[in-house]
Amino acid sequence: MSVENLKAYIESGVLELYVLGDLSPEETLRVEEIASQYFEVRGEIAAIEQALEQYAMQNAVQPSADIETRLLEKLGLNEVEEHVNVQQEPIYTEEPKIIRLNGSEAKVRTLRYALVACIALLVVSTAALFVTYNKLNAAHDQIASLSLDKQKFAGVVSKLEFENQGLGNMAAMADSKEWATIRMAGQAFSPTSKMKVYWNKKDKSVLINYVAMDLPKTDAEHQYQLWALVNGKPVSLGVFGKTDSTNNEALVKMQTIQEAQAFAVTLEPMGGSVNPTMDKLTVMGGV
Repeated sequence: MSVENLKAYIESGVLELYVLGDLSPEETLRVEEIASQYFEVRGEIAAIEQALEQYAMQNAVQPSADIETRLLEKLGLNEVEEHVNVQQEPIYTEEPKIIRLNGSEAKVRTLRYALVACIALLVVSTAALFVTYNKLNAAHDQIASLSLDKQKFAGVVSKLEFENQGLGNMAAMADSKEWATIRMAGQAFSPTSKMKVYWNKKDKSVLINYVAMDLPKTDAEHQYQLWALVNGKPVSLGVFGKTDSTNNEALVKMQTIQEAQAFAVTLEPMGGSVNPTMDKLTVMGGV
């Protein structure tokens, strides 16, 4: 396990759940196996146990006076004490003597205090563990929220890098005289749509710009198809994916065309059509 993975494992919260006994037998066995291999994990477990112990001692609560009475009543020790305190009078022909059982009384009282202290410590420890468990759950939720925020941030960064790549390519193509930019505007099927096509006058290659593309989202049964209008006849240049998906390149290469008077995009069934569906003409622009 690398240093980064080991650090992430320690910070994941699983060791706290292990100390609290909230893991499954398989997960517990896994933690113990890793702890036997890495002293960092063993040290973290020891630190968690010490922190829980210190927290329990610092938050100890003095039990109320009636806890002792109720506890002794449950254990039946009050009757024992009363029985011990009874002064028995043995029958003698001589002057009677009173025998005090001070030693037994002291032992019973000591036992009574010891039991009360044990019960109080158990109550305090249970309360402390409950509070600590709730705090661990809250910390776990916070870690999960931070992880989700990190994923969202990574997605935003990826999108910005994607768009920046397209802008850089467009800037380079604008400086070159070999490329013609065809701006296609929305048609009756989708008036607000727009996109750009780049046509290389030298090698006749065609690129579509995903960054500057604004088309309605497609469903699972349809794709967009690019057409070139050559001498009044449509020629298919290929299909491209949904506008809500992320491509590896901001500029995607389509099929080449030697000459064209205009370019257009229609919405077609998956795989494309032989002829364009004119009532679903989305954008169009002249060269």
